[in-house]
Amino acid sequence: MAAGYLEILRARHAARLLAGTLVGRLPNATAAIAVVLFVRAEGGSYSLAGALAAVYGVANAVGQPVLGRLVDLHGQPRVQLPAALASAVAMAVFAFTGVDPLPLAYAAVGAAGLFTPPLEGGLRALWPSVLRREDQVHTAYAMDAIAQEVMFTVGPLLVTLCVSLWSAGAALLVLNVLGVLGALSVVVSAPSRAWRSAPREAHWLGALRSPGLLVLLGAFLFIGMALGSITVASVPYADDHGGDAVYGWLMAALGLGALLGGSVYGARSWPGAPERRLRVLVALLAVCYLPLTLMPGAAAMVALTALAGVFLAPAIACAFVIVDRHAPSGTVTEAFSWLVTTFTVGASVGTGVAGPVVEAGGAQWGFAVPGAAGAVSLLVLVAAGRVMAAPAGHAVVAVSSENDPNRAVEPRFSSGDRA
Repeated sequence: MAAGYLEILRARHAARLLAGTLVGRLPNATAAIAVVLFVRAEGGSYSLAGALAAVYGVANAVGQPVLGRLVDLHGQPRVQLPAALASAVAMAVFAFTGVDPLPLAYAAVGAAGLFTPPLEGGLRALWPSVLRREDQVHTAYAMDAIAQEVMFTVGPLLVTLCVSLWSAGAALLVLNVLGVLGALSVVVSAPSRAWRSAPREAHWLGALRSPGLLVLLGAFLFIGMALGSITVASVPYADDHGGDAVYGWLMAALGLGALLGGSVYGARSWPGAPERRLRVLVALLAVCYLPLTLMPGAAAMVALTALAGVFLAPAIACAFVIVDRHAPSGTVTEAFSWLVTTFTVGASVGTGVAGPVVEAGGAQWGFAVPGAAGAVSLLVLVAAGRVMAAPAGHAVVAVSSENDPNRAVEPRFSSGDRA
């Protein structure tokens, strides 16, 4: 299993791009907890902390596809680094001024979210030019999904470490400085500087004019909803079975399950169309959510939560391949950014839905939400099976100007209709 990932990391620029992207995304991955801790340190209420974190999340969801489109139009360095600097400056304003005046706090947090650079989508656009072979790119997508789980585990720990060593304000500043350095490491690399989007047809919908991509986004809205609802339903369960420590174990188990599942999935090549494979993965994901409603003892519940996460990273990695297959020419970064936005919005909706459900019926009904959301996601994919069919005309070798300014023929897996 490790050999496949080591082969990817040995490729020129691969390790640097992956590490730079992960470091560059630290401010985004830790924003919610960092903002909450800072607001509480400033004497603000939990309601205010939640509202500011929500503003950041909404602004981030809006900004990702917009900045992704700008990257496709103007290249990565011209967009990614200025956006990272603008986001960091906005968060620095928030760190220095605090929550008073309140309008400035909302504006600063909103700007920080809006200008968060689309490094995630940018990395996935770079993999084909760095790795060349289709099987390697598929493995890189899986490794990318695994790395996300590591980042979302390490990130909060880094926040709490900074808070304990210095202060909540210092944590905001340190994380955003790291974010700028990560973005800088990516955009000064040769693949990022050389990357050019494929020629695109002018259209106001951009990547959203692809029916297959719209179906995928609809399905992942509900997958995000399932994940968000688990985080809420786990709170009352933990309150009855040991408190915060149990909640921490449940969240860690969810990430560990995804980490293990993604590691196994990315270690081999899978035959058949990824659209068909995604339906299987989402079906397994939905089925693994159902045992959570049994709510056994803490140890068994941790195991069930790990099981619930096993097929998450494989489903995400498979979705990356499908995005590349269906993104209209010249919209690859925007398309990947839409997937990030949709998943984030879905998770927010899931937390919003699970709260009233838990209050009305308890934790057991709250754990029924992810199973229902997973089932709806599967129904979307099955009902739109024909729309999701692989685009016609794919070739093993294609002429592409995306990564080669001389437009040389390069061995890769996308054709002219895939950026």
